[in-house]
Amino acid sequence: MSMLANSLCSSPAVKQPPVITNQPDSITVFGVEDISLTCEASGNPPPEFRWTKDGEEFIPANDPGLSVTPGSGSFATTGAGSGPMSQYQGKYSCYASNELGTAVSNEVQLIAENPPALQKEKKVTKKVEEGESVVLKCNPPFSTVPPVIHWMDRHLLHIKLNDRVTQGRDGNLYFAHVTAADNRNDYTCNAQYMNARTILSKEPITLTVTTSNSLVRNRRPLMMRPSGSHSTYHALRGQSLELECIVQGLPTPTIQWVRKDGELSEVRTSRVLSDRLLRFSSVSESDAGEYQCTASNPQGKAIHTYTVSVEAAPYWTKEPVSQLYAPGETVRLDCKADGIPSPVVSWSINGIPITGIDPDHRRLVRDGVLILKDVAFDDTAVYQCQAHNKHGTILVNTYIYVIELPPQILTADGQMYTFVEGQKALLPCQTYGSPRPKVTWEAESGAVLLDEPRVNLLTNGTLQVTNVSSGDEGLYTCSVVNSNLSINAELEVLNRTVILSPPGPLRVQPGNRATFSCLAQVDSKLTPPHIQWRKDGQKLFQSSSEDKFTFEGPYLIVANVQAEDEGLYTCQVITSLDMVEASGSITVVDRPDPPTKILISDQRDRSVTLSWTMGDDHNSPVIESVVEFEEQRFKEWGWEELKRVTGSKESVTLDLQPYLSYRFRVISVNDIGKSVPSMQSDLYSPPPQAPDKNPEGVRSNSTEPDTLVITWKEMDKREFNGPEFHYRVFWRRVVGDGPTWHSNVTIEPPYTITDVGNFSAFEIKVQTANQEGEGPEPGSVIGYSGEDFPMEAPMDVGVMLLNSTAVTVTWAPVDKETVRGNLLGYKIHLRRFGSRSHHRGRRAREPERSLVVVTGPNEEKKVLGGLTPYSHYALTVTVFNNKGEGPHSETLSFKTDEGAPGPPMSLHLDSPSETEMTLHWTPPAQPNGVLKGYKLQYQQSGNDSPMQEETIDNHTVTQLTLKQLDPHSRYRFSLRGRTSAGDGEPITREGVTTLDGAPPSNIIMSPGEKYVNLSWVPGQRHRSVVFQVQYLKKQDTWTLGKWQQTEKVNSSASFYQLKGLTPGSQYRLRILFSNNTFWDNEISTGGAAEMDVRASFATRGWFIGLVSATVLLFLVLLLLCFIKRNKGGRYSVKDKEEGQIDSEARPMKDETFGEYRLEHLIVF
Repeated sequence: MSMLANSLCSSPAVKQPPVITNQPDSITVFGVEDISLTCEASGNPPPEFRWTKDGEEFIPANDPGLSVTPGSGSFATTGAGSGPMSQYQGKYSCYASNELGTAVSNEVQLIAENPPALQKEKKVTKKVEEGESVVLKCNPPFSTVPPVIHWMDRHLLHIKLNDRVTQGRDGNLYFAHVTAADNRNDYTCNAQYMNARTILSKEPITLTVTTSNSLVRNRRPLMMRPSGSHSTYHALRGQSLELECIVQGLPTPTIQWVRKDGELSEVRTSRVLSDRLLRFSSVSESDAGEYQCTASNPQGKAIHTYTVSVEAAPYWTKEPVSQLYAPGETVRLDCKADGIPSPVVSWSINGIPITGIDPDHRRLVRDGVLILKDVAFDDTAVYQCQAHNKHGTILVNTYIYVIELPPQILTADGQMYTFVEGQKALLPCQTYGSPRPKVTWEAESGAVLLDEPRVNLLTNGTLQVTNVSSGDEGLYTCSVVNSNLSINAELEVLNRTVILSPPGPLRVQPGNRATFSCLAQVDSKLTPPHIQWRKDGQKLFQSSSEDKFTFEGPYLIVANVQAEDEGLYTCQVITSLDMVEASGSITVVDRPDPPTKILISDQRDRSVTLSWTMGDDHNSPVIESVVEFEEQRFKEWGWEELKRVTGSKESVTLDLQPYLSYRFRVISVNDIGKSVPSMQSDLYSPPPQAPDKNPEGVRSNSTEPDTLVITWKEMDKREFNGPEFHYRVFWRRVVGDGPTWHSNVTIEPPYTITDVGNFSAFEIKVQTANQEGEGPEPGSVIGYSGEDFPMEAPMDVGVMLLNSTAVTVTWAPVDKETVRGNLLGYKIHLRRFGSRSHHRGRRAREPERSLVVVTGPNEEKKVLGGLTPYSHYALTVTVFNNKGEGPHSETLSFKTDEGAPGPPMSLHLDSPSETEMTLHWTPPAQPNGVLKGYKLQYQQSGNDSPMQEETIDNHTVTQLTLKQLDPHSRYRFSLRGRTSAGDGEPITREGVTTLDGAPPSNIIMSPGEKYVNLSWVPGQRHRSVVFQVQYLKKQDTWTLGKWQQTEKVNSSASFYQLKGLTPGSQYRLRILFSNNTFWDNEISTGGAAEMDVRASFATRGWFIGLVSATVLLFLVLLLLCFIKRNKGGRYSVKDKEEGQIDSEARPMKDETFGEYRLEHLIVF
């Protein structure tokens, strides 16, 4: 019903046609169950109800066994009736009528059945051989509502179903083959009738499985249900469909489903009961076609083809709309339905078929469309459109209400409508009136809206703007044509939500964590979005107990990823106006499983073919297979890699070595890693053969005189090729032995021959051999017997000075016969004894330095450079071979000439004033002669000022003061020593003159409890001065305390810590320099104040002694006064007489006053 009609009907004063609000439902009743059919409707005036049963009028109120609900057409049984329930069986329709028309309900069916009951049965016993198939039948009592079947045992436990034991749609229990474990006598079929609320248990069936000692024969698959090779199924659109494929066979067959005329949808179908059942949850026309079930085991295959045809009960494709009309308008009611076969559409008015009403030239019915021209008030009625085919009937009520009403706009004025870019914007302008008001829309900009293809005016007055953008924002006005009615609507367009960082495809190893991101950009005017994560379309919720899914802002964390976590993960960013989503996936990857079925084939003398079957690659394809072997004869090496096979190949030809015993295994490799090794292959040993090669590295390793040692690189045992492996060693002199070879046999290197002379040349070779024969003919090499030390030293050794640091050494070559070996060259042994300086004591302290220079065998002279000038040297020359050096030549001494000195060892700058600079230096460590003096060069840095020079002719001078320097310039100083050979290398320094120093004044104080830190920044060009810090506790100021002072402090230190202060006290600080105070300040230490026991005289020793002496003196005087008073001392007689008078009332006399005063002074 339209909004206009709802608005009209919401007013109690306006008449309303009847509308069915609660439809009756078809029911099946059993026995004496209650019957209840519901029929409720709205309308004004309230509608009256009536029923038809099987097309005939039925009045429930006239039946004493039925009661009618007041105000509605619903009725129910009361239990007072006397007839059977079957009397109410039939097809019912409800009619609701008032003065504006009659509405009709859907036709429903009431079925009355007797409760299902069991007939007397005989006990069933089945006896089959092990491996055979069997069917246990249920055959439950019939009911129009099929029962749910449960196979149970006597303990009411379900019989376990699997690929071997299956329950068919007919309720029977099917065994593909039986085993001894199937023996039991309590297979019970329980039929559960849901509507009748009844469960019937059939008689238990006994299954006896006989076994024999013979081997159970395997059997090829054979269809059990359905039988044969082809069957046809008819399904109704929207209903469920189940295709069975229950087979027998041994071993248990596996089932595979395919669609022969297309691709089998994994979304629309599911496989249950170990693939024995292909289920369509809601059939559609696209599911019609041919399906094939293939059951297979090692014995063969069984195939069954299903032809599925889909028909449909009628369903609406377009329903007529109830509406208000003004007199004179033309009404068009469209009613279209579809179904298989195509349904027939018919019209009724107020429940009366239109074919039974008098013809009206204004009324036209064609192809389900009813057209009524020039309507009048008496055309107000409820019209029924009905569609039916052999599968059912559907009916829809719609009314035509002819009335005159003034136009109104129902939509509120001044509303703001907010949308997101790209959405379809709808600006409503709901009107009310009859005839229906016509509206127009205008934009604030004055643009003609309907010229824009994105803008449409809907029939209900709503302005629709598709793919809205920010340029569409603004004020829009809706106006009713031929009236002064209008409203304004404001359109606001926000930025669409965009996912900036969507989740992506993740490849994760089991046990690891996967993290998806879903960063989104949302318009600032929108509230923060809600992010909803889904896995395969199902919502994900954070679980504190399992901790599987964790949501952290825009991130989803999947912990401990396992195979069941694979799937499509979707993040939905949901705002109040839009929703965007992006998807990623988790693929669980892992190292591959190890290969299986390692087989050896095509065995040859030096090769075999190894084959294997790949294991599960866990979603990461195998990129190579590594073949390893373990040698079992010698058992020294463990597993070694033999060959790599790329890709997914599952066989390889392996080259083998004779006489070895091989075991093989294979390791699969993918991007994640290596699998564990496969099981080992069988042992294989190629037959022995003669060696293929001779040893490498044959040479003479003779180190002792008169001995020939032949050695070589020992052969790997894996290259022996057979048993009793050994080496044949051959040798002969290059000169003197002729063509004859000497030979011998050994099992390992080296091989030694004696009495062959020193450094004699031999041809040598080594050949391998074993029990099967000898290796290839070896090639020979030249080797020499052992060498001895050279016998003679070089003669005619001479030295020629080239300059102060280089000499040329010459000698005469030795006779090669005296070398007694291979002449490798000469060695010059050079020693330095010190400087030629006259300072003998200094030269004695210099360490000797030795140097050995090696030359080639054909050299007769050598230039020695890098010598120290003005030094004493001695040298000898030897000849050497592989054995060692011969005797030294006679020692030859020589002296090097004087040279330029090295740089002074140090150079320090000191500025006594702003225009003076004093240079202090130490002489060169290497004077290289007699030092005559120094040369100083200096100039201002950073400009082109002339170089100035000072020559110092006294070599003992080690300092020099330069005056009249520019105090604002920086200088560069170069100082070098001088000998008769020239000027030496310089030492260079840069510096500036310094200003007069002063104690710091910009001091920063940082007090603690018992200390204060003083820090300052020293002047960059000021000379350092020494000062002292004086401090005085402020409390001591009033007692004229003495200032304490620190040790001397250097102004260049920049920091000083004054310690030993009292917590919670105030101090005065000042700096003393040259008996003058340069700085004065006060500080307070931190912490609570302490009692100064040192400052309190009450705690001092002298005070305690004074008090003690005073008390003792008082006691002595008191004792003397007491003695004197007892002897009649100088007291007034009258005082004695008036001794009883109060002392305060007694008059004072002079003598008593004097005594009192004396005693008073003594006491105090």
